Amino acid sequence: MRVPRSLLAAVGAAALFLGTTTAATAAPGAQSAAMNPCGFYETGSDAFYHHCTTDGSHIVIKVEVNFGPDYERCVYPGNTWLGGAKKIDGAYYTGRLC
Repeated sequence: MRVPRSLLAAVGAAALFLGTTTAATAAPGAQSAAMNPCGFYETGSDAFYHHCTTDGSHIVIKVEVNFGPDYERCVYPGNTWLGGAKKIDGAYYTGRLC
């Protein structure tokens, strides 16, 4: 059985279109995971701590401040804004709940 070239081209184009659409929809989830890592992270101007948990626990973190005293803070699940990226040097889990 002979298949016309135009039919093969149409099937190939459809497969290519579906492949790029699937890749485009998968990328935003991967990108948001990269933009919201667990623990301390910075954007261009802000510093955050992302407490990743499924049990709803609240934890104590130590926030390291540039040119100022460090402090401890209780954070809830999800993202917590810590301040400007130039002011905050880092943050880490102390091993305690609050």
